[in-house]
Amino acid sequence: MDFSNEDKIKATILYNLRRKKVIGGVHTHFDTLKRGFPSHLGKDIKKIAHELIKEGFIVTKPAQYGLQVSLNKNKLKEIEEFIKRVLGFDFPI
Repeated sequence: MDFSNEDKIKATILYNLRRKKVIGGVHTHFDTLKRGFPSHLGKDIKKIAHELIKEGFIVTKPAQYGLQVSLNKNKLKEIEEFIKRVLGFDFPI
């Protein structure tokens, strides 16, 4: 099954957050979502990250020092299924 580049980027962002266990009460800075991607994709990554926030996969926490993000723990099952479908990575239970 072929997926668009946008789906692959979404899955990669979610995979990186899930692998680092940035779930629920654990947050990371919004700008760290761009790490690991080529610098010329910066604006695309930011746009796709905002789409993930609108879809409810990523939750935000405004802080005095910048926007913080984490995975929505209520949608963790859907997130893991999406990652497995697009990237083929599976997480142990």
